[in-house]
Amino acid sequence: MSRATVSRVVNGSPKVKPAAAEAVHAAIAELGYVPNRAARSLASRRTQAIALVVPESVARVFADPFFASIVQGVALALAPTDYTLTMLIESEQDPGKTRRYLAGGNVDGAIVVSHHTGDHSFAELNRSLPVVFGGRPLDASAESGYSVDVDNVGAAADAARHLIARGRRHLATIAGPQDMPPGVDRLAGFRAGAGAASGAGASAAAGAEDAGASASAGAAGMSGAAVLVEYGDFSPASGAAAMRRLLERGEPIDAVFTANDQMALGACTAIRDAGLTVPGDIAVVGFDDDLSAATASPPLTTVHQPSVEMGAEMARILVRLIEGEEVPRLTLLPTRLVVRASS
Repeated sequence: MSRATVSRVVNGSPKVKPAAAEAVHAAIAELGYVPNRAARSLASRRTQAIALVVPESVARVFADPFFASIVQGVALALAPTDYTLTMLIESEQDPGKTRRYLAGGNVDGAIVVSHHTGDHSFAELNRSLPVVFGGRPLDASAESGYSVDVDNVGAAADAARHLIARGRRHLATIAGPQDMPPGVDRLAGFRAGAGAASGAGASAAAGAEDAGASASAGAAGMSGAAVLVEYGDFSPASGAAAMRRLLERGEPIDAVFTANDQMALGACTAIRDAGLTVPGDIAVVGFDDDLSAATASPPLTTVHQPSVEMGAEMARILVRLIEGEEVPRLTLLPTRLVVRASS
């Protein structure tokens, strides 16, 4: 039997007669043969490995449920393929180490999530390595890349309209870091939603949810500029600190939208510590619908984004890029507002 025939069987080619394939499989079982991946890589110039890059601290990666969902989605999508997953949490002491690893031919492509404005070299990797971003990059230099995202602006606007429809007149928001796309877009969306829902717009938006609240919402005269803003880093502690700063301003607040659920949990703690109630005194809406949202006290109203599917879609797109297929530059996944007791 020729070496070519054996190679075709080992590589799963259907162009082998059943009798020959059976003989090869029998020999493989008898000899305990395992394909040499290193040799295959030299021949194909492929590593069959994909990197999931998270430019965050180790503490945050393992504390935030969002990252667990992304990893789950990527792993599920890669399971039926020959690609293995390598997770890289960027070194805080040597940020360049991750870039050097990616540029050194160790992987066939990379998925980058939670990137910041300063992560220029990840965008530059597009020139030599297929890269898919989770969320649109803020850097203009990365506009030619590929990304999977949700409509953060539209989703945050929905949150503002929901709060106004519930009769809330004094809105605040705890925004995420402004060097990250979700931080920028969710703040802009919430401000836009608050402004668009004012006056007659509020009456129309409120009608579907709470007709009785429409008159008070219109009378409130909300505008984007009227929204009180503090900032956090997506952690519960930062959400609590930002909520305390909002309360210390002494201005009326009866609703707060936070840029993720973890900050919402911190905000709820700070509200209770101040002797106030959720939602009686202050309604709270988060973003993500992570594992903690439904079990919070009270259960958290939040924007559901399909984090597992986002991870899976990034992996599928990256594999298609590696295989030389045409893929869209931007893939948007749907969100929905999940209304629970906190609002």
